[in-house]
Amino acid sequence: MKRILLTSIILLSSITLFAQQTEEELKALQGPKKDSIAAIQARVDAIQAQIDALPGWKKGVFGTIGGNISKFDQWFNQSNPNVSSGNFGINANAFANLKREKDFWRNALNVNLGWVKFDDEDIDTDSEDFEQSTDVFNISSLYGRNITEKLAYSVLGEYRTTLLNNLNDPGYLDLGVGFTWLPIKDLVVVVHPLNYNFVFADGESTFDSSLGAKILIDYTRKIGAINFKSNLSAFQSYDTSDLSNWTWTNSFGYTLWKKIGVGFEFGLRNSPQETLFYTINTLEQADATFDSIDTEIQSYWTLGLSYSF
Repeated sequence: MKRILLTSIILLSSITLFAQQTEEELKALQGPKKDSIAAIQARVDAIQAQIDALPGWKKGVFGTIGGNISKFDQWFNQSNPNVSSGNFGINANAFANLKREKDFWRNALNVNLGWVKFDDEDIDTDSEDFEQSTDVFNISSLYGRNITEKLAYSVLGEYRTTLLNNLNDPGYLDLGVGFTWLPIKDLVVVVHPLNYNFVFADGESTFDSSLGAKILIDYTRKIGAINFKSNLSAFQSYDTSDLSNWTWTNSFGYTLWKKIGVGFEFGLRNSPQETLFYTINTLEQADATFDSIDTEIQSYWTLGLSYSF
C-alpha cells in the first residue's frame, strides 16, 4: 500500500513538473513569435502608407446604428403602467477623395437620423408613432490646386439642412474660394476669406444670407480597428456676428468582430439665427430680437452598434 501511495505521489509530481516546464517552454517560444508579428505588422503598415500616398480615389463609409423598444402592460410599480416606448437612430459618414499630382478633390457626407416613441396607452391624446428626434444632413465638396506639397488654392461648396423635418427650411449653402493647408496626413484646414453663406427659408423668417469668411477643419483617420472623424465648420459673417454660425461633429467607430462594433457620435452647434427663429415661432415670443436672447449651444449624441463598409 505504501509502495502504491509513493508511486502515485512521484507520478503526480512528475506530471506537475512536466506541465510547468511545458508552459514555460511555450511562453519562451511565444515571445519571439510576438516580436515577429509586430515586425510583420510594421511592414504591412508601411506598405499601406505607401498605398495611401498613391494618386487615385480613396473611398470609405462607417456608421452607427442604435435602438431599443419596450412595452409595459399593467406594470403598476411605475407611474405609467401601460406604456409602449422605443428609440432608433442611425448615422453614416462617407468620403470619396481623389488625389493627383497637381490637384485633389475631397467629398464628404454626414447623416444622423433618429426617432423616439413614448406612448402612454392610458392617455388617448398620446401619439402611437415614432417621432423624429435627431435630423442632421451635411455634404461638402472641396477642390484644390496645389501650390506646394502642403498648400493649395481651393474652392469649397458645403450644404447643410434637415431631411425628415423642414427640408431646406432652413438650408445653408456655403460657396467660397481661398486656400487649403495640409499640414499632416489626414488633416485638412480650409481658410476661405471670400465666402457667401446662402440661407434658404420659406415665408417670413429671421434668416438672412451674408458675405463672410469660412473655416473648415477635418481630420478623418482609421487606426487598426478604430474609425475616427472630427469636423469643424465655421462661418464668420462680415455683416454682423448674429449671422455667423459653427458646427463641430465627432464620430468614433470601434470594430469588435469582423465589421461590427461600437459607434459613438456627438455634435455641437451655435447659430443665433436658429435660436431667434425657435424663440419667435416655438416659444411664441414675437417681440424677441438678437439682443434680447441668449444663444444656446445646441448638442446631440448617438451611441450604438456600428458597421464599417
